[in-house]
Amino acid sequence: MALEDLERREPWRRIVFPLDVPAASEAQHWVEELAGCVGVFKVGLELFIRCGPGIVAWIRERAAGGVFLDLKLHDIPHTVGRAMRAIAAGGARWATVHCGENPAMLRAAVEGAAGRVGVLAVTVLTSVSAEHLREAGFEAAWAENPERLVLERARRAREAGCAGVVCSGREAAWVRRAIPRPFLIVTPGIRPGGAAPADDQVRVASAAAAVAAGADYLVIGRPIREAPDPRAAARAIAAEIGRASCRERV
Repeated sequence: MALEDLERREPWRRIVFPLDVPAASEAQHWVEELAGCVGVFKVGLELFIRCGPGIVAWIRERAAGGVFLDLKLHDIPHTVGRAMRAIAAGGARWATVHCGENPAMLRAAVEGAAGRVGVLAVTVLTSVSAEHLREAGFEAAWAENPERLVLERARRAREAGCAGVVCSGREAAWVRRAIPRPFLIVTPGIRPGGAAPADDQVRVASAAAAVAAGADYLVIGRPIREAPDPRAAARAIAAEIGRASCRERV
Protein backbone atom coordinates (compact mmCIF):
# COMPACT_ATOMS: atom_id res chain seq x y z
CA MET A 1 0.00 0.00 0.00
CA ALA A 2 3.02 2.32 -0.35
CA LEU A 3 2.68 5.41 -2.46
CA GLU A 4 3.51 3.96 -5.84
CA ASP A 5 6.19 5.42 -8.07
CA LEU A 6 3.66 6.15 -10.80
CA GLU A 7 1.58 8.20 -8.40
CA ARG A 8 4.66 10.18 -7.38
CA ARG A 9 5.56 10.89 -11.01
CA GLU A 10 2.00 11.87 -11.93
CA PRO A 11 0.65 14.01 -9.06
CA TRP A 12 -2.95 14.04 -10.35
CA ARG A 13 -3.15 10.42 -9.27
CA ARG A 14 -2.80 11.55 -5.64
CA ILE A 15 -6.07 13.50 -5.79
CA VAL A 16 -9.12 11.78 -4.32
CA PHE A 17 -12.39 13.29 -5.53
CA PRO A 18 -15.42 12.73 -3.27
CA LEU A 19 -18.62 11.85 -5.08
CA ASP A 20 -20.86 13.64 -2.60
CA VAL A 21 -23.95 13.44 -4.79
CA PRO A 22 -27.35 11.76 -4.31
CA ALA A 23 -27.71 9.93 -7.63
CA ALA A 24 -25.76 7.52 -9.81
CA SER A 25 -26.21 9.77 -12.83
CA GLU A 26 -24.47 12.65 -11.05
CA ALA A 27 -21.66 10.40 -9.87
CA GLN A 28 -21.17 9.06 -13.37
CA HIS A 29 -21.05 12.61 -14.72
CA TRP A 30 -18.21 13.54 -12.39
CA VAL A 31 -16.27 10.35 -13.05
CA GLU A 32 -16.46 10.96 -16.79
CA GLU A 33 -15.71 14.68 -16.37
CA LEU A 34 -12.64 14.19 -14.19
CA ALA A 35 -11.16 10.97 -15.56
CA GLY A 36 -7.48 11.60 -16.17
CA CYS A 37 -7.47 14.64 -13.86
CA VAL A 38 -7.94 12.88 -10.52
CA GLY A 39 -6.77 9.44 -9.54
CA VAL A 40 -9.24 8.05 -7.01
CA PHE A 41 -12.97 8.54 -6.57
CA LYS A 42 -14.49 8.41 -3.09
CA VAL A 43 -17.93 6.93 -2.46
CA GLY A 44 -19.49 8.03 0.81
CA LEU A 45 -22.55 7.13 2.81
CA GLU A 46 -25.19 8.99 0.79
CA LEU A 47 -24.21 7.63 -2.62
CA PHE A 48 -23.61 4.10 -1.33
CA ILE A 49 -26.95 3.97 0.49
CA ARG A 50 -28.80 5.19 -2.58
CA CYS A 51 -26.95 3.14 -5.20
CA GLY A 52 -25.38 0.17 -3.41
CA PRO A 53 -22.32 -1.87 -4.43
CA GLY A 54 -23.11 -1.50 -8.12
CA ILE A 55 -21.81 2.06 -8.19
CA VAL A 56 -18.47 0.89 -6.79
CA ALA A 57 -18.12 -1.65 -9.60
CA TRP A 58 -19.04 0.94 -12.24
CA ILE A 59 -16.50 3.46 -10.97
CA ARG A 60 -13.76 0.87 -10.48
CA GLU A 61 -13.75 0.10 -14.21
CA ARG A 62 -13.14 3.78 -15.03
CA ALA A 63 -10.98 5.14 -12.20
CA ALA A 64 -7.22 5.11 -12.67
CA GLY A 65 -6.59 4.72 -8.95
CA GLY A 66 -9.64 2.75 -7.89
CA VAL A 67 -12.43 3.45 -5.43
CA PHE A 68 -12.20 4.72 -1.88
CA LEU A 69 -15.28 3.44 -0.02
CA ASP A 70 -15.73 5.85 2.87
CA LEU A 71 -18.38 4.28 5.12
CA LYS A 72 -16.57 4.92 8.43
CA LEU A 73 -17.58 1.65 10.05
CA HIS A 74 -18.04 1.83 13.82
CA ASP A 75 -19.67 -1.08 15.64
CA ILE A 76 -18.81 -4.14 17.68
CA PRO A 77 -15.74 -5.99 16.32
CA HIS A 78 -17.70 -8.96 14.99
CA THR A 79 -20.04 -6.75 12.96
CA VAL A 80 -17.22 -4.60 11.61
CA GLY A 81 -15.23 -7.66 10.57
CA ARG A 82 -18.16 -9.12 8.66
CA ALA A 83 -18.92 -5.78 7.02
CA MET A 84 -15.32 -5.42 5.90
CA ARG A 85 -15.39 -8.89 4.36
CA ALA A 86 -18.38 -7.80 2.30
CA ILE A 87 -16.59 -4.61 1.28
CA ALA A 88 -13.48 -6.54 0.27
CA ALA A 89 -15.56 -8.67 -2.06
CA GLY A 90 -16.74 -5.51 -3.85
CA GLY A 91 -13.35 -4.48 -5.15
CA ALA A 92 -12.74 -1.16 -3.38
CA ARG A 93 -9.12 -0.07 -3.01
CA TRP A 94 -9.59 1.41 0.47
CA ALA A 95 -12.34 1.44 3.07
CA THR A 96 -12.65 3.39 6.30
CA VAL A 97 -13.35 2.45 9.90
CA HIS A 98 -13.43 4.81 12.87
CA CYS A 99 -10.62 4.33 15.37
CA GLY A 100 -13.23 4.22 18.13
CA GLU A 101 -12.56 3.08 21.66
CA ASN A 102 -11.78 -0.60 21.16
CA PRO A 103 -8.62 -1.67 19.28
CA ALA A 104 -10.30 -5.03 18.69
CA MET A 105 -12.62 -3.29 16.21
CA LEU A 106 -9.65 -2.18 14.12
CA ARG A 107 -8.14 -5.65 14.24
CA ALA A 108 -11.44 -7.17 13.16
CA ALA A 109 -11.61 -4.76 10.21
CA VAL A 110 -8.11 -5.76 9.10
CA GLU A 111 -8.91 -9.45 9.47
CA GLY A 112 -12.12 -9.02 7.49
CA ALA A 113 -10.26 -7.16 4.74
CA ALA A 114 -7.89 -10.13 4.37
CA GLY A 115 -5.46 -8.05 2.33
CA ARG A 116 -8.01 -7.40 -0.41
CA VAL A 117 -8.85 -3.84 0.62
CA GLY A 118 -6.71 -1.33 2.49
CA VAL A 119 -8.22 -0.37 5.84
CA LEU A 120 -7.91 3.32 6.65
CA ALA A 121 -8.62 4.37 10.22
CA VAL A 122 -10.40 7.68 10.69
CA THR A 123 -8.65 9.49 13.55
CA VAL A 124 -10.49 12.78 14.26
CA LEU A 125 -12.90 14.19 11.69
CA THR A 126 -11.77 17.47 10.12
CA SER A 127 -15.10 19.00 11.17
CA VAL A 128 -14.15 18.55 14.84
CA SER A 129 -12.55 21.42 16.75
CA ALA A 130 -10.86 21.57 20.14
CA GLU A 131 -14.08 22.98 21.55
CA HIS A 132 -16.02 20.00 20.23
CA LEU A 133 -13.56 17.65 21.94
CA ARG A 134 -13.94 19.48 25.24
CA GLU A 135 -17.73 19.30 24.96
CA ALA A 136 -17.44 15.56 24.31
CA GLY A 137 -15.67 15.11 27.63
CA PHE A 138 -12.03 14.83 26.57
CA GLU A 139 -9.49 16.00 29.11
CA ALA A 140 -7.74 19.28 28.34
CA ALA A 141 -4.49 17.52 27.45
CA TRP A 142 -6.27 15.85 24.53
CA ALA A 143 -8.91 18.44 23.65
CA GLU A 144 -6.46 21.33 23.39
CA ASN A 145 -3.99 19.31 21.34
CA PRO A 146 -5.87 17.36 18.65
CA GLU A 147 -2.47 16.39 17.25
CA ARG A 148 -1.82 14.21 20.30
CA LEU A 149 -5.16 12.47 19.96
CA VAL A 150 -4.66 11.88 16.22
CA LEU A 151 -1.16 10.52 16.79
CA GLU A 152 -2.30 8.16 19.55
CA ARG A 153 -5.06 6.83 17.33
CA ALA A 154 -2.69 6.50 14.37
CA ARG A 155 -0.34 4.39 16.48
CA ARG A 156 -3.25 2.15 17.47
CA ALA A 157 -4.23 1.82 13.82
CA ARG A 158 -0.73 0.76 12.82
CA GLU A 159 -0.56 -1.77 15.64
CA ALA A 160 -3.86 -3.24 14.43
CA GLY A 161 -2.46 -3.65 10.92
CA CYS A 162 -4.32 -0.84 9.15
CA ALA A 163 -2.92 0.40 5.84
CA GLY A 164 -3.06 3.99 7.05
CA VAL A 165 -5.13 6.76 8.56
CA VAL A 166 -7.31 9.66 7.59
CA CYS A 167 -6.25 12.87 9.31
CA SER A 168 -6.11 16.58 8.60
CA GLY A 169 -3.07 18.27 7.11
CA ARG A 170 -2.44 19.89 10.47
CA GLU A 171 -1.61 16.53 12.04
CA ALA A 172 0.03 14.84 9.06
CA ALA A 173 3.55 15.86 10.07
CA TRP A 174 3.07 14.45 13.59
CA VAL A 175 1.92 11.14 12.17
CA ARG A 176 4.60 10.93 9.50
CA ARG A 177 7.44 11.66 11.91
CA ALA A 178 6.23 8.85 14.16
CA ILE A 179 5.17 6.36 11.50
CA PRO A 180 7.13 6.07 8.24
CA ARG A 181 5.82 4.92 4.90
CA PRO A 182 4.40 2.62 3.63
CA PHE A 183 1.81 3.59 6.27
CA LEU A 184 -0.56 5.88 4.38
CA ILE A 185 -1.84 9.31 5.31
CA VAL A 186 -4.99 10.39 3.48
CA THR A 187 -5.91 14.01 4.12
CA PRO A 188 -9.30 15.70 3.62
CA GLY A 189 -10.10 19.34 4.38
CA ILE A 190 -7.91 20.71 1.59
CA ARG A 191 -8.55 24.36 0.81
CA PRO A 192 -6.66 26.90 -1.35
CA GLY A 193 -4.10 28.58 0.85
CA GLY A 194 -5.43 26.65 3.85
CA ALA A 195 -7.98 29.43 4.41
CA ALA A 196 -10.83 28.70 6.80
CA PRO A 197 -13.83 27.76 4.62
CA ALA A 198 -17.44 28.76 5.01
CA ASP A 199 -18.59 25.17 5.47
CA ASP A 200 -18.36 22.34 8.01
CA GLN A 201 -14.61 21.83 7.75
CA VAL A 202 -12.56 23.23 10.65
CA ARG A 203 -9.03 21.82 10.56
CA VAL A 204 -7.94 22.60 7.00
CA ALA A 205 -4.67 22.93 5.08
CA SER A 206 -3.53 23.76 1.58
CA ALA A 207 -2.55 20.97 -0.81
CA ALA A 208 1.10 22.04 -0.69
CA ALA A 209 1.18 22.14 3.10
CA ALA A 210 -0.43 18.71 3.43
CA VAL A 211 1.99 17.10 0.98
CA ALA A 212 5.00 18.78 2.59
CA ALA A 213 3.80 17.44 5.95
CA GLY A 214 3.80 13.89 4.64
CA ALA A 215 0.29 13.26 3.28
CA ASP A 216 0.13 10.69 0.50
CA TYR A 217 -3.32 11.34 -0.92
CA LEU A 218 -5.54 14.42 -0.70
CA VAL A 219 -9.34 14.36 -0.65
CA ILE A 220 -10.41 17.45 -2.60
CA GLY A 221 -14.04 18.15 -3.40
CA ARG A 222 -15.37 21.71 -3.30
CA PRO A 223 -12.29 23.46 -4.76
CA ILE A 224 -12.69 21.29 -7.87
CA ARG A 225 -16.45 20.77 -8.02
CA GLU A 226 -17.31 24.45 -7.53
CA ALA A 227 -14.68 25.81 -9.90
CA PRO A 228 -15.79 27.36 -13.23
CA ASP A 229 -13.62 24.75 -14.97
CA PRO A 230 -13.30 21.66 -12.74
CA ARG A 231 -10.74 19.93 -14.95
CA ALA A 232 -8.53 23.02 -14.98
CA ALA A 233 -8.88 23.32 -11.20
CA ALA A 234 -7.82 19.69 -10.76
CA ARG A 235 -4.82 20.20 -13.03
CA ALA A 236 -3.78 23.30 -11.08
CA ILE A 237 -3.97 21.39 -7.80
CA ALA A 238 -1.97 18.53 -9.30
CA ALA A 239 0.72 21.02 -10.30
CA GLU A 240 0.76 22.34 -6.72
CA ILE A 241 1.13 18.78 -5.42
CA GLY A 242 3.96 18.17 -7.87
CA ARG A 243 5.88 21.25 -6.73
CA ALA A 244 5.37 20.35 -3.07
CA SER A 245 6.48 16.76 -3.70
CA CYS A 246 9.84 18.02 -4.86
CA ARG A 247 10.25 19.75 -1.51
CA GLU A 248 8.83 16.99 0.71
CA ARG A 249 10.76 16.98 3.96
CA VAL A 250 9.75 13.43 4.86
